[in-house]
Amino acid sequence: MTEEHKSLNFLEQIVEEDLKGSYSKEDLRFRFPPEPNGYLHIGHCKAICISFGLGEKYGAPVNLRFDDTNPAKEEQEYVDAIKEDVSWLGYQWDKVCFSSDYFQQLYDWTIELIKDGKAYVDSQSSEAMAEQKGTPTQPGVPGPYRDRTVEENLDLFARMKAGEFKEGEHVLRAKIDMAHVNMLMRDPIIYRVLHKDHHRTGSDWCIYPMYDWTHGESDYIEQISHSLCSLEFKPHRELYDWFLDQVYTGKDLRPKQREFARLNLNYTIMSKRKLLKLVEEGVVTGWDDPRMPTISGLRRRGYTPASIRNFIDAVGVAKRENVIDVALLEFHIRQDLNRTAPRVMAVLDPVKLVITNYPEGKEEWLDAENNPEDESAGERKVPFSKELYIEREDFKENAGSKYFRLTTGKEVRLKNAYIIKGEEVIKDADGNITEIHCTYDPESRSGSGTEASKRNVKGTLHWVSIQHAIKAEVRLFDRLFSDENPDGHEDKDFMEFINPNSLTTITGYLEPSLKDVEVGDLFQFQRKGYFNVDKDSTPSHLVFNRTVGLRDSWAKIKPKQASQKNKNAPKPQQQQASALSTINKLGKKLANLPEEKRLTTVADIQKLAAQLTEEEVKGFFNTAAKKVGTRLAGMESLYAFAKAQNKTIKDIEGAEAFVEKAREDNNELLQEAASRF
Repeated sequence: MTEEHKSLNFLEQIVEEDLKGSYSKEDLRFRFPPEPNGYLHIGHCKAICISFGLGEKYGAPVNLRFDDTNPAKEEQEYVDAIKEDVSWLGYQWDKVCFSSDYFQQLYDWTIELIKDGKAYVDSQSSEAMAEQKGTPTQPGVPGPYRDRTVEENLDLFARMKAGEFKEGEHVLRAKIDMAHVNMLMRDPIIYRVLHKDHHRTGSDWCIYPMYDWTHGESDYIEQISHSLCSLEFKPHRELYDWFLDQVYTGKDLRPKQREFARLNLNYTIMSKRKLLKLVEEGVVTGWDDPRMPTISGLRRRGYTPASIRNFIDAVGVAKRENVIDVALLEFHIRQDLNRTAPRVMAVLDPVKLVITNYPEGKEEWLDAENNPEDESAGERKVPFSKELYIEREDFKENAGSKYFRLTTGKEVRLKNAYIIKGEEVIKDADGNITEIHCTYDPESRSGSGTEASKRNVKGTLHWVSIQHAIKAEVRLFDRLFSDENPDGHEDKDFMEFINPNSLTTITGYLEPSLKDVEVGDLFQFQRKGYFNVDKDSTPSHLVFNRTVGLRDSWAKIKPKQASQKNKNAPKPQQQQASALSTINKLGKKLANLPEEKRLTTVADIQKLAAQLTEEEVKGFFNTAAKKVGTRLAGMESLYAFAKAQNKTIKDIEGAEAFVEKAREDNNELLQEAASRF
């Protein structure tokens, strides 16, 4: 088996086998078939990426088909939103199709089913039909209308179509086998009466086909080669094939249904009905609320198409249900924005800092790097003056030796600016600090090349000049649910686990380069996290959303009470995300630890690294040169991963360059780590 073949997921293997058989590449056609009854969420992204990804891989067309067979719940608003979401993710469909386009063909085929004695009108109540259907261990029994004549069935069905009957008075059922081991094959309903206007066909129809009858026949009409759906439809495959048997001519391509495990995330609700409840009860502001798992909510929060597609790729295509740690999704948006987002300074909890020996009325415009990960991003100018804002948490009046931010009598560097020393504080009547007074070293300006500028101080703080700062509303979003499985408690409603701190709104002070931002612009507020401009922004009132913090703030949080797990529910698979999150955390301080502690930490990193994927290890390769601790963690992760996979650095793209860069570094720890390769 070749390396290329080994890398194929099981759906790609199915396609490859079909291409070796009776299929040609020209036969391949895929589809993504959402029902337009709500907004797409992160779970749909997997289905989108699989179908459109196969289309890209094989150069095959992909249809965007709306399975619009239930006029009671479907709206044009959802059709438009779904188109926007798929397009935003970076995919282009070949055709936009609607199941409603096939209503007449489905009706004509149904007439033939009745004529062939394979469908009948049942006039019982839904309760009676359910009782006759039996159980998984007991066969069903025929109902009193199962043996109606063809003529009577044709007459009743025509009258159903003509609107003579009330909803629920009659249904049309396929006549298959009431004793079948698969309960879905026990005479399923294929048409019901619904006196509701359709968003596309208006009042033309008052009978509507059921999903199972519509789905496969629509695939057949569109000549879909592979009808891919999630695992809950696996029991439906037998019915899918039976319906195709009734219309398949043998002269054209016959679709085949295959199933994959859907995407489940912890701390997340995927049910459209329950998401709608959040909207209707005002828990969130709408379908695109940045706390929602909808694609429109993720987009508004600042997630990028690349981050979502990379996340789906990392999750992979599986045959078994599992639960993915949402931290893995957050890792991929951090990774993407780390490469692309401009760095800016914003103070979110300000305290006034006065540089007492800085000349009154003087201002300077200092050079600031836009993105250390992207040299082409260039630089910008930021204003500096006597009075600044810094974060309140960046100052302690009385601090221990391990506190590396500002305190009285100690020095820190102001980012892109000068080294300052804390001198004294001013307090109000309640003892709260209202001002911090400090002095600065005029010779220590960053980048000036002076000896003073090269002095090594441990802390670096971000800041904004008070007279130049612009105010903005900043929305700090957190996870919407406080429980990792909010929908998994038999005795509790998912609404009980709403996180009361999922949104905090504050006023921030930003550097003036952000004055002319546009909706959707993304930034890293240095030392605070990644933020984007919300659609509520106006030129006179900027609004920023926190997309994600710089690190996983939930990593240390343990539930106050252990979640009650549903015995039948899949358990979260959190190893990848927690391993990566822990390695990143350990790497932050790795270069500064005492030798004994460092060696212990290295051993911990190597154990965790064996759980990583190759793509996660490769994520360390673009770490900025100055982030020595993270680079060290990356070196140890690469070493452990390569050893576990029985690979050399030549087998891993980018690894040789990463190791060579460490060999050439001035840091002895990096040189030592590189020497093992």
